[in-house]
Amino acid sequence: MVLLSLVATHSNVDLETVARLSVGAPQVPSAALAADRSVAGAVVLATCNRFEIYAEAPSEEDVEAARSAIVATISEYSGIPEQSVSSSFETHTGQDVAEHLFAVGAGLDSAVIGEREIAGQVRRALIEAQGSGAASGGLVRLFQAASRTAKDVGAQTALGSRGRSIVSVAIELAGDISEDPDWSTKSVVLFGTGAYAGATMAALKDKGCTDISVFSSSGRAEAFVASRGGTALTAARLPEAMRQADVVIGCSGSDARIDAADIERVREACDRPLVIIDLALSHDFDPAVANLDAVELITLESVRAAAPEEQADALSRAGDLVREAARSFEEQQATRAMNAAIVALRQHTQTVLDAEMERVRAQHGCTAAAEEVEFALRRMVRQLLHVPTVRARELAAEGRQDDYTAALEALYGIDVLPAPSAAPAAPATGTPAAAPHAGHGHPDGAACPVNHERPAQSA
Repeated sequence: MVLLSLVATHSNVDLETVARLSVGAPQVPSAALAADRSVAGAVVLATCNRFEIYAEAPSEEDVEAARSAIVATISEYSGIPEQSVSSSFETHTGQDVAEHLFAVGAGLDSAVIGEREIAGQVRRALIEAQGSGAASGGLVRLFQAASRTAKDVGAQTALGSRGRSIVSVAIELAGDISEDPDWSTKSVVLFGTGAYAGATMAALKDKGCTDISVFSSSGRAEAFVASRGGTALTAARLPEAMRQADVVIGCSGSDARIDAADIERVREACDRPLVIIDLALSHDFDPAVANLDAVELITLESVRAAAPEEQADALSRAGDLVREAARSFEEQQATRAMNAAIVALRQHTQTVLDAEMERVRAQHGCTAAAEEVEFALRRMVRQLLHVPTVRARELAAEGRQDDYTAALEALYGIDVLPAPSAAPAAPATGTPAAAPHAGHGHPDGAACPVNHERPAQSA
């Protein structure tokens, strides 16, 4: 199995394109699996400033077909032509897949370096893919390793103590441009009830804000405030709340974008300044609201520009941790892939050994001499397999699995097939498992009670 990823983020495409690509994101993994056999698994990571698809293909030869299938699926859901979809993504394979995801999960590729929300989004992406049956074994291991790396970066670098996030930077920026920086006096209207809205509610409370009203076009505001506090707004009460608000925050990403004319109408009789924070990838507010009198607009782009730089030493240490974790993960993947070759070699030698023992038992039966021969042969096989097994692990760590499998084919005519995913990995060392002895040339076909420990020497 081979991992690949398609990446579209704030660093390589504009946020509007990211939002358009993300349409239908939850359906992409299952649809891609159903559409093409070259896709063995898929997980989508969609956040406010990125849309990334991680996939597993059966082999290197299937990578391009898998990528094409994913691009076609995204094109179908987003309505964007396939060529435009394809050009919007960077494609990663090999160790780059793990290194990028681990950096993302640790907050190193975020608009706010070291942000904490992204680690939870990575975990939820895997949970959703597992729930739909789209997550393959390799992708489960990849995302679990990403979560462990994020914890290591948080625990072993100063990034973990910053506590910054896109939400917290946006709120700090809003406080800086307000006439009154005291959040305990502000009235806030929050659009949305998702994970981002929850993080925003928590950040506002940390600032001392208590007057928070929540609106959801899907009708989930009552359930949201029941566990978090605040006041649920109906559509009828929303205009008055907007008129009284000091800060309005959009986290819903709904299709019902609020126009500048709507803001101007509800604020017509109000001379208080208004700060609008639009954290939705697809924009909850028309960007033209920035042109209204007494209105300040803060967007994801504003947050990225205002985000503080992290200390070079913390970033360097975090980068080292990510690269080492990615290297270790890739080595583990290579070792797992090499297990099929090791199993094939063991099966080949076991077949040769069993055939030889058939001849011995046909001639001598279950005698002490036959047992002595089997003991000697098994010990010899164990010794002969030790070096090839160790060398397989070494070549896997060097990324030279193909050299090993090619050698097996050239020397022994062994065609290495991928091991079934449910089969346990072959042990690194040890004696090949003995085959059942029933029918091994014994005259009556009964089982031969062979003692694989060295038998006592006959006089």
